[in-house]
Amino acid sequence: MTKINREEVEHVAELARLHLTEDELEQYTGQLDAILGYMEKLNGLDTNQVVPTAHVIEMDNVVRDDRVTPSLTVEQALANAPAKTRGFFQVPRIL
Repeated sequence: MTKINREEVEHVAELARLHLTEDELEQYTGQLDAILGYMEKLNGLDTNQVVPTAHVIEMDNVVRDDRVTPSLTVEQALANAPAKTRGFFQVPRIL
């Protein structure tokens, strides 16, 4: 049984502002029909014991915990600066 027909593919292409050739319409109709047929097979599976997930693999937060740590002193921050003025980085003037 066909899950999608050419007219529906044309309608979706029009909504997406896609200009498809005749060959592309035939190709996409077949491909989308195959995809929807596969999805129909998946709908037949019993997934009651499957826990819903957002990712197929376990995801851990890779961001470190926020911790208050001592900051650099002004002298340490400016130690390698090529130019400094009155405790600040000195940069070229841009006009």
